[in-house]
Amino acid sequence: MPFRSILLATTAVILYLCGPAGAASVGKESAAVPVETVVDYIHAVLASDRTFYTVHVVERMQRRGVIEASENWRSASALPLPAQFFQESSSLAALTGVQVRYRLIALHPINKQSGPSTEFERKGLEAVMADPDRPYKGFVTEGGTRRFEALYADRAVSSICVSCHNAHAASPKHDYKLNDVLGAVLISIPATE
Repeated sequence: MPFRSILLATTAVILYLCGPAGAASVGKESAAVPVETVVDYIHAVLASDRTFYTVHVVERMQRRGVIEASENWRSASALPLPAQFFQESSSLAALTGVQVRYRLIALHPINKQSGPSTEFERKGLEAVMADPDRPYKGFVTEGGTRRFEALYADRAVSSICVSCHNAHAASPKHDYKLNDVLGAVLISIPATE
């Protein structure tokens, strides 16, 4: 993920966590950004970066025959798949110290580790599959820590997404079409009182 994107998402989280005391003042007034808005900001940045990478890097390079994307991108001369790009950017964001977590999850994942791991995630996936234009949001408690989580529909934004998911040997589903919902982007941030 480009540094600018991490910076924007980090700023939104800081404004949310710090509230009026930590927010930049405009005149004499300032206010915390509501948690629902923070996750929407984060999702907007993540989705735009991932779509740009998928369409303007992976799809373009593969169509021109320049370089392929592969699960084995570390050992082969290949680009990371869009899902791997997302996973790697999440790992890099975690290094900033901001307690924002995000990952891709699905009811029919290619990678079994990308299935839902909680009841909230399972219900959220079912909800965004049924109504992709409406994120599923709520507070959860994990290990004694309260967090706000949101799931947003993750769509097949390119023919590259469709062909990869349909052709993959581990894919439990082989009939995806352009703009179908593949799963969800799960964003989790600390909940303040």
